[in-house]
Amino acid sequence: MKTIELKGLDQNVYYEKLENGLEVFLIPYQNKSNYAMHYLTKYGSIHTTFTPIDQKNKITVPDGIAHFLEHKMFEQEDGMDPFTFAAKTGTYSNASTNFECTRYYFEGNQAFKENLNYLLDFVGNPYFTDENVEKEKGIIAEEIKQYDDEVEWEFEEQLKKALLQKDNHRVDIAGTVDSIYQITKEDLYHTYYTFYQPSNMFLVISGDFDTEEAMDIIKNNETLNKAKTNFKIDVFQEKEPLEVNEKKVEVEFHVMNTKVGYGIKIPLKNVKDKYLFSLYIGLFLTIKFGLSSYFREELKKEQLMTSFYTERELVGDYLLILFKADSEVPEKLIAKIQQELEGIHVTEEEIDRLKKVWISSEVVMIDNINMSLENVVGDIMEYGKIIPNKIDIFRSLNKKEYDKMLENVDFTNASIVIMRPKDSNKE
Repeated sequence: MKTIELKGLDQNVYYEKLENGLEVFLIPYQNKSNYAMHYLTKYGSIHTTFTPIDQKNKITVPDGIAHFLEHKMFEQEDGMDPFTFAAKTGTYSNASTNFECTRYYFEGNQAFKENLNYLLDFVGNPYFTDENVEKEKGIIAEEIKQYDDEVEWEFEEQLKKALLQKDNHRVDIAGTVDSIYQITKEDLYHTYYTFYQPSNMFLVISGDFDTEEAMDIIKNNETLNKAKTNFKIDVFQEKEPLEVNEKKVEVEFHVMNTKVGYGIKIPLKNVKDKYLFSLYIGLFLTIKFGLSSYFREELKKEQLMTSFYTERELVGDYLLILFKADSEVPEKLIAKIQQELEGIHVTEEEIDRLKKVWISSEVVMIDNINMSLENVVGDIMEYGKIIPNKIDIFRSLNKKEYDKMLENVDFTNASIVIMRPKDSNKE
């Protein structure tokens, strides 16, 4: 095993890549009594066009199949589902699907060996039949319909669709009712054996456990050793244009207050270090628009919003900056945001103050087994590797590099989404 020292945090990550391609990251703690084990495949809702490992021609599977597949993995041929197995030792078990990956996890404080073996076994043994696939369609269709009425979900969808023209991040992770009903057993098997091969997966374990024991369990797991693996994966995605899909979108929805979204689309093709660039964008957003910013105080004083927050998200070759607010004067609020974006000036003192906050947060995070696990997962999925020297990078942030990083960033390539309350008189 290779030791990766998380510099300045008094914590190590132990790493090994197995012959079958599976990457294992172990984060052991001496002062904890519980553990978390997360088993992930680098396969999410955006991967819909690909060449199956046993075919020569590419196929396109229905939207929502990654989420559907996650559901079906919990139905095992022997009738024992992971929830029931985990409950026997008071262990929490679940799964989730996002745009880029699917994960399965156990979290508990007992039966480490049994749970780790079972996690590898059940994720490694798909069981799809025509009957159980058909049964699942109705269940997931109802889940999708529930989200159709969820305000924040719909608002996020509208903002992504306004910003993106072709990238699959604009498509709902769960798909649509129509796309779900197109899924077949064969689609699921093609997808599973292409993306659920160990060489496209990684395992992260954090908490109270012995690293040597964990590696022995993993290396001796029969299911893992028999898995089809080390096949090249060809995924196809249309190139996303620079221009936003729509400059302005206005919709009506069952909201009490008008919601305002302002999204910016920044290309990353000329960015040498995505992590460092994202940090400097984070500095900019926090200093200019954060909780203690002058801008936020102005919004309150002028009563331009009742809620306001910012997010940034890496989406393929772009960084998206999202401003979201509740405001009854959306045009005035947007004008204020645009005005503030015209100047990138911050002081060295402001940068130094925020660096200290980030360093403190990193130190606090490392004592939490789930947060340290998520840190590793985030690094792997966003940057393809663990970034072990974050404290040093935080300390190195400075105004000169900040100015250089942001001087040519175009904050005007943007979309506006305004979601107003439905007029009941029209219904």
